[in-house]
Amino acid sequence: MMSILNKILGEKKQWKLYKARKKQLPANYRAAVDALERHIFYCGPETGDATARALDDLIDLFEQSAALGTPIRDIVGENPADFAEAFVSNYTQDTWRERQVRRVNEALEAAIVQDNR
Repeated sequence: MMSILNKILGEKKQWKLYKARKKQLPANYRAAVDALERHIFYCGPETGDATARALDDLIDLFEQSAALGTPIRDIVGENPADFAEAFVSNYTQDTWRERQVRRVNEALEAAIVQDNR
């Protein structure tokens, strides 16, 4: 029971620390983090631990970039959606969606093989 409580309290503490760090960013960097955070929550990892790692890495990236004065365009590139997808893909190994895509590909390949006989 205690380990579950520690886990919950630890996650809450980690979330509050993340939010405090984000609040310290300049407004434009914070807006970019907000957009990427939404993408992580909607399209990202299925586990809390992986989401926490993604958010930690995200805030680290934007804190360092803000400190160096790196323009947001230099961070996300010419296609921010591609950046968001690439970023999330680092934390979404074997998600439900990936398993479904793999299953559909396998089923369609089997149908194609049968069609070619």
